[in-house]
Amino acid sequence: MFDTLSDKLDAALKSVRGQGKITELNIAETMREVRRALLDADVNYEVAREFTNRVKEKALDADVLTSVAPGQQFVKLIYDELVFLLGDVHVELNKSKRLPNVILIAGLQGSGKTTFVAKLARFLKSQGKSPLLAAADVYRPAAVEQLETLAAQVGVPTFAIRGEDGVPEKDAVRVAREAVKEARKTGRDTVIIDTAGRLHVDEQMMAEVVAIKNAVKPDEILFIVDSMTGQDAVNSAREFNLQLDIDGVVLTKLDGDTRGGAALSIRSVVEKPIKFASTGEKLDALTEFHPDRMAQRILGMGDIVSFVEKAKEQFDEEEAIELEKKFRKQTFDLDDFYEQLQRIKKMGSMKDLLGMIPGLGKAVKDMDVRDDAFVHIEALIQSMTPAERSKPELINGSRRQRIAKGAGLKVQDVNQLLKQFREMKKMMKTMMRLTKKGRDVDMGALMGLQN
Repeated sequence: MFDTLSDKLDAALKSVRGQGKITELNIAETMREVRRALLDADVNYEVAREFTNRVKEKALDADVLTSVAPGQQFVKLIYDELVFLLGDVHVELNKSKRLPNVILIAGLQGSGKTTFVAKLARFLKSQGKSPLLAAADVYRPAAVEQLETLAAQVGVPTFAIRGEDGVPEKDAVRVAREAVKEARKTGRDTVIIDTAGRLHVDEQMMAEVVAIKNAVKPDEILFIVDSMTGQDAVNSAREFNLQLDIDGVVLTKLDGDTRGGAALSIRSVVEKPIKFASTGEKLDALTEFHPDRMAQRILGMGDIVSFVEKAKEQFDEEEAIELEKKFRKQTFDLDDFYEQLQRIKKMGSMKDLLGMIPGLGKAVKDMDVRDDAFVHIEALIQSMTPAERSKPELINGSRRQRIAKGAGLKVQDVNQLLKQFREMKKMMKTMMRLTKKGRDVDMGALMGLQN
């Protein structure tokens, strides 16, 4: 995400990054390049102008110009202003004492609204909530069926009203109102209402979604923004906010060819926080939006906090302690290795994960990092007998040939896997030895247990 903007900002900051001395002249030149980079990313003109003016004013402060590392200070100013531009702080969903909590989802057609509804349901379910999805998008063909299919995938119920002929009820307000009653009757604590979208903002669309708002009085109204549409998305958000007084924005399709203009402009223009970001079609590709983490990624600093949080979802403390014991006793085998691969795969896109690690973002940007990178390793391990997986030292020449043939690969692939496995065990043994000596090596952090 934001690859082009990141590259242009990096190029603009090269003249000052790491400099022992900066001047008013190269500050002015750098800020011209930064403004150009923002405008090329389709950032609102006024937003870009105010951003660069604020940075320039702070950069010309005597404390920056005469500091020990003025170049780094200047980059820090850019980072701080990016964080401010993106919203400054993370804002959670509104909390309400009434049950069920009602969340109204609005947006234009094609913005990823229905998919987001299912993603949000999955997210809330992981937090112990019991959501019900209301199928109030009653015009788009198969919209109700799509929502029901997605809801089934995340294990939550859908409320829809159909006539005797099976055709969905066309009264969206009634669907929303009855869904809230159904949630109350069945003990569901959250209702997420999927509303109809149009190809553009129109009077009929707005009238209906306002009528739904008045009927159910939602605790949260989220506007879904297609990040690939740039300033058009910002203009739509402004109109929806005027009509609905939205509580927050959701950026979708951040994994696509997005220039970043919507993300960088919308907070300033609409004055409402970005609450979630969606980075793929999979139903687990949803993250809470943190301005500081996004700013770090835009500036190529990685996002190690999000990486660790994703690891936490797959590695609980007891499992990590058990894994540590296996490494200490040298009983970690290929079955354990296979299990860890499955957990890593569940953390999300490999390229996205690598991009979160400081220093690796630019290295993997142009690489073809496939999500099926572990397929060959899995095939080889599955081709082994239980005894071979638990005691890899048993694998001799003839066994290697059999394993390779069973996996449809070459003996060299088996050799490479065993070498990688030995190197990993050796590295972990060294980590254990350093830990015993009292060095600053935290196994909990290595297993993704803490920040």
